[in-house]
Order: sequence, then structure tokens, then C-alpha cells
Amino acid sequence: MTDNAVNIGLIGFGTIGSGVVETFNMNLPLIEEKVKRKVNLKKVADLDIVTDRGVEINPDILTTDVKDILDDPDISIVIELIGGYQPALKFILEAMEKGKHVVTANKALLAKHWEEITDCARRNQVRISFEASVGGGIPLLKPLNESLAANNIQSVYGIINGTANYILTKMAEEHRDFEEVLKEAQEKGYAEQDPTFDIEGHDTAQKLIILTILGFGVYVEQERFHVEGITRITLEDIEFAKNELGCCIKLLAISTIANGKLEVRVHPTLIPEEHLLSSVNGVFNGVYIIGDVVGPVMMYGQGAGMMATASAVVGDCIDLIEGMDRIVNYGPEKTKVTNIKDIEEVETKYYLRLTVIDKPGVLHEISGILSDLDISLESVSQKKREKGQEVPIFMVTHEASEKNMLKAIERIEKLDSVKDETVFIRLL
Repeated sequence: MTDNAVNIGLIGFGTIGSGVVETFNMNLPLIEEKVKRKVNLKKVADLDIVTDRGVEINPDILTTDVKDILDDPDISIVIELIGGYQPALKFILEAMEKGKHVVTANKALLAKHWEEITDCARRNQVRISFEASVGGGIPLLKPLNESLAANNIQSVYGIINGTANYILTKMAEEHRDFEEVLKEAQEKGYAEQDPTFDIEGHDTAQKLIILTILGFGVYVEQERFHVEGITRITLEDIEFAKNELGCCIKLLAISTIANGKLEVRVHPTLIPEEHLLSSVNGVFNGVYIIGDVVGPVMMYGQGAGMMATASAVVGDCIDLIEGMDRIVNYGPEKTKVTNIKDIEEVETKYYLRLTVIDKPGVLHEISGILSDLDISLESVSQKKREKGQEVPIFMVTHEASEKNMLKAIERIEKLDSVKDETVFIRLL
């Protein structure tokens, strides 16, 4: 082991930052044995250095001034764990301008400022590592970028938000409504008090941007693809999918090549129970990748949490120490593309749940509208019979275009016999 120590600075001593400190406390001898060098967590910066984080730390390395890290020429790796856009972006760019390598878990920042960050890394001949930004502790991004580099990636499907997956899993397993399970998730700390970012699909979308960059070499801003959350999913939908269709409902991130165009989308999806992704439950994450050489590959594990995420962060530090001079492919310098398929061009099967007045001729009207728009039905089910009352009708279509489906729903909802907004869910 050489005496040439590698000094690391940590910006952000919150939950994940505490996990990073604890990981170094637990496994520093193992880490140093792997890299054959001394490793020193030299400074930890946070606005609050008084609150007890529950981990052992030398108070002499704590600081409230981030410049103690950014201006220290002996620190060669900076870990950014404060999250958000600013001042995180400022700190990351300044660190790289000063010749420091960066490790971050900040998927929001990467998704929004990918080109600015990677341009800065190239210009200063430093590396930015971000394994923890998608899938928490799952070894995912490095295998996708390196181990599968011999493949043209054909598809990436991901269950990559633990909050949404926990809610859908609990609804299915315990036969409980959305609002009840969401409240429990908040009480257990699996959901924020304002859960919008997770349940409306935005967190999943940011992670999908990163997966799409690494899988397909293109940067697609969130504004350019369809993002839909899980708030319209009811227990009725989940139980019909399971009992009648042999499917589960998951919030799915999708990037796939179809007819020469890239489809990028986030939405609830019916997944057959025999598919590997159907077994990804609770707060766990799973990503299913198809390469033209390797075929299907599944990666599964804890997608969040203090120690799982810290594992990926410290793993990135080890990788950097072992290969600081190694060039990393961040994709083309200018990666925005035009051949992104609009959601209306997507063709898939659909599940529909309609609320209608139970009277003669209703089903005939609805099926007629679908037929007019080249949408054929695979199955129709009406479980309740209450003449003159509102009842649900469940339909599954054969493959149809989203454009025609939206037109059909618009016409259907104008019928006097249709009494509520139509729920439709795409099938995998």
C-alpha cells in the first residue's frame, strides 16, 4: 500500500451523507486493501454540523464552509449529496474546474443539466460518477455503460421509484385503497409529506433520462416525453388486472427502439405475472434490459435508503481511485435528437375501465366508436348488473395506436350513458 493518500471531501451530511461516513467507518480497511492506497475522508461540509447523525465522526473534519473542500488542493474527490439544483450545480462545476473528480447521487441535477456537467468534465479531464442516482444500491449504471457495451440496447424497462411501487404493492397484497396506503407510506417514511414528485412519475422520469443516455446515447429532456403517475389507479383496477388478466400494475419507465424511433415514456403499465418485473415489490427497484447480443438482463435490489445508496456512492469513490486517468464515455457531446416517438404514435394493447349507466345499447355504442377508429376488442367484462345504475365495464383491446385510443375516449366520454372519466392503462 502506497503512502500517497487519496483525500475525499463530502458536501452534505444528511441521511445519505451519514451513510457514507458510516460506510467508511465500517469498511475503510477493506476499501484501502482494494485500492492499495490510504483513503482519507478529509472534510465533511454541511450547514448543520451540530445535530447528532448517529455515526462516529471526528469533529475536526466538520465544516460549515464548502470552500474548505473546494479550495483544498489535496482533496481530489468531491462527493455531492445536498440534492436539488442550486447550489449543488455550482459546487459540482467549481470542483471540476479545480481538477477534482465528483461523485453524486443527484438524479434531478443530472437530468436537467447533463450537457453542462459532462462538458465541464470533458473540458477539465475529470470524471463524474453517479451510480447512486438511479436504483440506489443496485449495480446498474456501470454495467449498462460498460459491461453491456458490446450490445445495441433494444429496450430498458424500469420500476425505479420505491414510493409508487410500495403503494401499488400494498394495494394489491392487502386489498386497500390508494389514499389509505399513501398515508401509511408517509407515516413509515416511504413517501414525502408532499408525495407529488414520486406518485406523479417525475422522479421516475428523471431517472429514465439517465438510463436513456447510457442505454441509447441520447439526451431527452423530460418535457419531450409522456409522464403519467399512479393517482388514477384504483383497487378495482388492480384486482381486475390480477384476477381476470393475470397481470400486476406497476409504474414503469420505458425506453425502447421501435421502427427506428426511440420511445421514451413513464406511466402505469399492466405487466404479465410471468414477467420478471412483476416480482419487483414493495420499495425494491428492478430494471430489465434487452441487448441484441446478451438478450434480457434483470437487475434488482434496494432502490433507496441510507446504506444502500451509500454503498453505491462509496463504490464510485473506489472506482475513481482505481482509475482516475481512465476516460469515461458520457455519450456524444451534443446528444439531443429529433427521432423521438410521440406518445400518440405508440401502439400497444389497452385496458379500459368505463363507468356507465346500465341500460340496453350502451356497450354497442362504445364498441361502435372503438371499431370506427380501428380498435378491436380482446375481451369485455361487466361484473355488476344494476339496471339504471352506474356500473363499471372493463375492456381489453388488441394492439391499437394511442392517437386513435385518445380520439375514441374523447367520443366515448361525450355519451350520455358514460358518467365518469375513462381510465386506460397500457399493457407491456
